[in-house]
Amino acid sequence: MSSTTKKSFMYWQWRTIITTMIGYALFYFVRKNFSFAIPGLSAEYGITKTSFGIIMTIVTIVYGVSRFLNGFIADRLNARYHMAVGLLLCAIANYAFGFGADLSSLITGQTSGPQFTNTMVLIFGVILIINNLFQGTGFPPVARLLSHWIPANELATKMSIWNTSHSIGASLVAILCGYVMGTLGVNMAANPEIVANIAAHLHVDMADAARMQGVLESAAHVGAWRLCFWIPATIALVGALGIFIFLRDTPSSVGLAEIHETNKKGKGANADYKDFIRRKVFRNKWIWILAIADFFVYIVRFAVLDWGPTFLKEARGMSLANAGWTVAVFEIFGIIGMLVSGYATDKWLKGKAHHTCLYCMVGVAIFMTIFLMLPHGTTMFWMVIVLAMAGFFIYGPQALIGIAAANQATNRAAGAANGLIGMFGYASGIVSGIGVGIFVDLMNKVNPEKSWDYVFMGMIGIAIIGIFVFMLMWNAKADGYDEEHAGEEVTTN
Repeated sequence: MSSTTKKSFMYWQWRTIITTMIGYALFYFVRKNFSFAIPGLSAEYGITKTSFGIIMTIVTIVYGVSRFLNGFIADRLNARYHMAVGLLLCAIANYAFGFGADLSSLITGQTSGPQFTNTMVLIFGVILIINNLFQGTGFPPVARLLSHWIPANELATKMSIWNTSHSIGASLVAILCGYVMGTLGVNMAANPEIVANIAAHLHVDMADAARMQGVLESAAHVGAWRLCFWIPATIALVGALGIFIFLRDTPSSVGLAEIHETNKKGKGANADYKDFIRRKVFRNKWIWILAIADFFVYIVRFAVLDWGPTFLKEARGMSLANAGWTVAVFEIFGIIGMLVSGYATDKWLKGKAHHTCLYCMVGVAIFMTIFLMLPHGTTMFWMVIVLAMAGFFIYGPQALIGIAAANQATNRAAGAANGLIGMFGYASGIVSGIGVGIFVDLMNKVNPEKSWDYVFMGMIGIAIIGIFVFMLMWNAKADGYDEEHAGEEVTTN
């Protein structure tokens, strides 16, 4: 490769990495914003944690299936159009969220009451399902694209840099939506009827002065939940246009040579391609172990991301604005964790990402245990630091499992392998969504002060199970390229 060609390749490689980083971060703007709307919706309409848990479970499963299907589509479709159109449709769905209450009023002819609330929950559920069908167009195109632009021996380092997009998107939307929910909306704190309704919805005794502070905070920002959808949707809309303008597909689409031999075979829907998918994905034991491990990793990750703002407000007494910053710090430490994990994998662990994942899950279990043991009354600083260290370790496996899958399946089947693994990861919503929601509602009736502590105990147990799953893969090679080339040589001879 001449110096001019190499310079051109590096330009397009980093342009692809940066464009997809920004693009994928914006998918989070129109997915994780819902978590910050939950406290406002609970306060204003009395929607239960169980209802939110059911919604979260359904949509995460839908998202997992969407990622699975889009994994196969991504291996054959131009990533530029795949990502841009998907983000555009997610933005449109989020505009619809903000009109959920209006749609419920239009259908029921009411503005409150069980029928109105149940209809609104149904509307949210339907829109969330549609949104998450489109959300599946985010990662699979990137998994395929980066395995075409980055050599296997650099993939852990550079894709870990890319994976910071998860945390960048989640932290920025946490700060944005925390600000929206904590400062915007209509101040109805002086309206005794509104305050009484919110107290009833949150099961707060109006004689309890400490808990009434949270009620008054909610009453001071009525309707802010709508802006939690509309503002991120507008940003995502601009982002979709940016993806279309700046992103291109594989090296060959800009006149450059492909970096792996398998790239030249990856486009056709022929029998050879189908056999390759069966062999490198569905009959590959390492892919299945990674998929099972991803299930446990995502339970812990989503338990913090989806329920974090509500947990910090109800169990630790934080304001929603501070809860937003706490989740943001969790994500920022996750960025650092991803970068360190990727560098360590390539530098010291010979590209064996599954080894790094095992060490990281040990760290997750340790810091989740420390967080659980923090006494009530612990200052916000120490709560944030300990939770952030859990984020530092959980995002290592979150990033590296996809990298390991792309390497094991090779770039020809990277999208399909990540689609399968993603389906397992998002099936975790059965536990982190409805499981947590029902559990907290039940425990609130028995022992409300300890309900979230038991959730953390469960997360620690799940992290320990994840450690044992990664141990099953200890003897795996770093990637499947040598095996594939050996197979090709045998066939040629």
